[in-house]
Amino acid sequence: MIVVAGESLVDLIVGPDGGVYPSPGGGPFNAARAMSRLGRPVRFLGRFSADPFGARLAARLREDRVQIAAPEPVAEPTALAVVALREGGVAEYWFHLAGTAGFRFDLPAARQAVAAGLSALHVGSLGLVVEPMAAGIERLVTEMPGAALLLLDPNCRPAATPDPGGYRARVRRLLPRADVVKASVEDLGFLVPRAGPEQAARSLLEAGAGCVLVTHGPDPVRAFAAAYELAEPVPPVAVADTVGAGDAFGGGFLAWWVEHGLGRDRLADPGAVRAALAAAARVAALTVARAGAEPPWRHELQAATPPAAGSRG
Repeated sequence: MIVVAGESLVDLIVGPDGGVYPSPGGGPFNAARAMSRLGRPVRFLGRFSADPFGARLAARLREDRVQIAAPEPVAEPTALAVVALREGGVAEYWFHLAGTAGFRFDLPAARQAVAAGLSALHVGSLGLVVEPMAAGIERLVTEMPGAALLLLDPNCRPAATPDPGGYRARVRRLLPRADVVKASVEDLGFLVPRAGPEQAARSLLEAGAGCVLVTHGPDPVRAFAAAYELAEPVPPVAVADTVGAGDAFGGGFLAWWVEHGLGRDRLADPGAVRAALAAAARVAALTVARAGAEPPWRHELQAATPPAAGSRG
């Protein structure tokens, strides 16, 4: 079982025509959907509002076969992100988060969810910024079983991070337990100011991370570990927008890793990591090819995956 701890929200996407289009979102929410669509059992720890947006978010997870650890709705409203699409489909965000349902955190329910056959825990995004969820997730990480893999996706949002120093300190506290850190070049620039991407990735390794995956739009994805550095090309695709691309990449990597029965120790194997990078890049490419955070289903990924060398068509 993969458990995802983090926020959900509704993206209010403002189109070029001035129209506003609501879309279920939030980095952990998107990652949970991606992994479940790829065939992995997934449990989501976030809470949902009793308002119509909250009902829509919970329904979307159920449609995508994600288990909800605490399904009872709460009174607080749904968190909102206003999204403007710039040139090339690149998204710019403004957030309305204070006092919202997506950042409630039921620690006893979370502990119960993690105790039940956990293979991997996925954390990150605004779930590490906004209280009370941020402190709850940090506590959960310190208590998770030693055999379970932890993927940390910081998915930094400077505009929604009022205390950057405190946030960076929290991430640093989590790094010694983080087996995989998935970060964009922009994330690295926020986490390690005044450092280039490679230097920043190495800094995270020195602070305890096991492996750092770095994405940068259509550029090759890179993986940094103590004993290797890898680069894997991203499949070319016509971009509809980039909403949810990084979430799909992280979810794709973790789904592939768990599906192949790999544990924390196999992150030292560059061959396994390269194969997971390639799979994750295909998942992200299929996601950006359509509007909104709509990761591919397993059959769609299989149809888009080239046959292995030596196989027969």
